[in-house]
Amino acid sequence: MTDQKTQAELVRRSLKVRYRKERRFRAYGILAIGIALSALIVLFADIIGKGYTGFTKTTITMDVEMDGEMMFLDDATDEQQLKMADFVEPLVQAMIKQIPGADEDDRDKVRGLLNPYASNELKNLLKANPDWLGETHTITVLAHTDVDVYVKHAGDAAYSIKLSDEQQRWVDGLLESGVVDTSFNDVFFSSGDSRDPSRAGILGAIVGSLLTMFVTLVLSFPIGVAAAIYLEEFAPQNKFTDFIEVNINNLAAVPSIIFGLLGLAVFINLFGMPRSVPVVGGLVLTLMTLPTIIISSRAAIKSVPPSIREAAEGIGASKMQVVLHHVLPLAMPGMLTGSIIGMAQALGETAPLLLIGMVAFIVDVPEGFLDSATVLPVQVFLWAGSPELAFIERASAAIMVLLAFLISMNALAVWLRKRLELRW
Repeated sequence: MTDQKTQAELVRRSLKVRYRKERRFRAYGILAIGIALSALIVLFADIIGKGYTGFTKTTITMDVEMDGEMMFLDDATDEQQLKMADFVEPLVQAMIKQIPGADEDDRDKVRGLLNPYASNELKNLLKANPDWLGETHTITVLAHTDVDVYVKHAGDAAYSIKLSDEQQRWVDGLLESGVVDTSFNDVFFSSGDSRDPSRAGILGAIVGSLLTMFVTLVLSFPIGVAAAIYLEEFAPQNKFTDFIEVNINNLAAVPSIIFGLLGLAVFINLFGMPRSVPVVGGLVLTLMTLPTIIISSRAAIKSVPPSIREAAEGIGASKMQVVLHHVLPLAMPGMLTGSIIGMAQALGETAPLLLIGMVAFIVDVPEGFLDSATVLPVQVFLWAGSPELAFIERASAAIMVLLAFLISMNALAVWLRKRLELRW
């Protein structure tokens, strides 16, 4: 009896120890998840806190007199006269009228409130509406970057205010009167890169990313799926195929910059292809994405039950018919999921594209696969390294756009998997 009690006590103690270990292990798991979520929240809070102002712009709205004598312009349809005309003076005079107490002696300070490209905006308006010459019209132009920084970040120690005290008082007064205002930054989504932060946009980078991703998808998906089908369904099991499988798995773990070096050596130096074009970028990212697509596609093919193959063969289907008509349709959801995840990984890559020249300063929006271009991650890299603090909010805003693309692609992969997968 005593032995039974002793044994029962030992069992209870053992159970207590085991349950204690299980609770501790569960607590470690919850702690790890909490740390990961906290880091993610801090990351998103920092990016959003710095980047949300990048989606707004600071503008100046005023009545501008299109005085031909002031602009040295007689005919608004004459291209030569438009090139030589002075479009700054009408804007400066219109600003002086809006600022109480400002006069001709303050014209340089007043001009410092206007964006350097505001004169080009006025020129384009007059070119499109030549009958405006000699009339007064209300126009809206971008404010200077220093004004934009002051309006958005006054009091923020991370940003240095370059406006003088007098200019700050002017801007405060113009804000109260509605001459200076903030609105949605359509320029950010409708223009390419610029040396002026207030005019810098991501349209060129987005188009470059789309062109590069198109090349990557067109090449990597069919090649990756075909390689997976061959290795899984047709290739004999020997040392050669084992060697190929090992190297595919190894390539999936190779640092991305190695693929950039390979692209530089092969596509540019050996074949003489142009630098900084979406075609070369797509080829490099194809090499990087192929191992991921092949591995995920093989896993999807393996998940198809053998009974599907046996049933198809039992009714006289050939090996090719079994693969194309039965195995491939059932494995396609997993293949698409792996391909989308691989494409999302390629969309966020920077290192391999830096080595093939896609780090260049590109102002124009690319129109084709052979035009010089950059991509969104590289654009973020360029802005983040700029000495202009105003580019920091642009970089953070671009990161938010990039994250939106990546989250959308991963959500699409999950939806496709749930939508297309079949259960046996």
